[in-house]
Amino acid sequence: MIVPQFWAEGRIQERVAGNQITVRRYGWSDESPVAAQAHADQRTRDAFDRIAHKGEDLERRERKLAYNGAEGVPIREEIVERQGDAVVTRNGYGARCLNTPDVLFVDIDFEEPLRGSVFGFALVPALIAGVVGGWAARTWLGGLIAGLIVFAVAWFIGQRKKRGEPSGNPSPEKRAAERIARFVHQHPDWHLRVYRTPAGFRLLAMHDVFNPSDTAVADCFHALGVDKVYARMCRNQNCFRARVSAKPWRIGIGDHIRPRPGVWPVSPDKLPVRDAWISRYEKAAEGHAACQYLESVGNGAKVHPKAQAVQELHDERTRALSGLPIA
Repeated sequence: MIVPQFWAEGRIQERVAGNQITVRRYGWSDESPVAAQAHADQRTRDAFDRIAHKGEDLERRERKLAYNGAEGVPIREEIVERQGDAVVTRNGYGARCLNTPDVLFVDIDFEEPLRGSVFGFALVPALIAGVVGGWAARTWLGGLIAGLIVFAVAWFIGQRKKRGEPSGNPSPEKRAAERIARFVHQHPDWHLRVYRTPAGFRLLAMHDVFNPSDTAVADCFHALGVDKVYARMCRNQNCFRARVSAKPWRIGIGDHIRPRPGVWPVSPDKLPVRDAWISRYEKAAEGHAACQYLESVGNGAKVHPKAQAVQELHDERTRALSGLPIA
């Protein structure tokens, strides 16, 4: 796991065989901005040579993403604090996240969040309703009204699914709890702390530490039905991750973190507006927990010291024992 303090971007523009080629790459460092720039220049030159002289089909410009971006690019978020090798960062929508290289967090959402566009999600049932409604009413106006009503309802549902909000259906929660019970029965040597999040369960493994690429981790994720995006992030970024403060839209913060997008770093002239948003967000977040501790299951006698340290940090930052509403 790498979460650098400093970032820079390199750029090379040269003519090769009569064609102008421009390549950009990011660099990073925990030492200084100068070291980050040197790293960016080196990565840019390497990429340029591979594109211009070896004919490799690579992206000319690296996208600025918080994580899960180009191969080899580490987590790109503002560092809020460090505790040993655990790092608390601020993610793209403003919440704080705990990142750890080897203490296993497992997030289980009760329902699959919407990955596509809300418009597309709402359009299909609206079109079907329009056709059926028009046929039943034998008038295009009836079909239009039916389509608009269904579109509005589907849009509302899609927005909630996009944000990962639960639908209130108890069946997915029951199935998730059954998967956890079955996993613990099959792995009696494991020790798991179970937390409730607004949209699911969070598990923290206490008995041992893990490499994110371990087969045991992949098997655990598969057995427990972990979100595929989270599982891919763990592999790509070589870490585990847990949100430790509220999601802004759940605590009355309707506007996005500024400036947009919220990928770190931002230019110095835009820091004041970002800091103002964060101050407002943190004040609102004080009255909420990110998750609630429910129980410990499995072999409670096995506790790894690193897992214990991360658990204490996690529970304090999430307010998991506070009894506050989770958001």
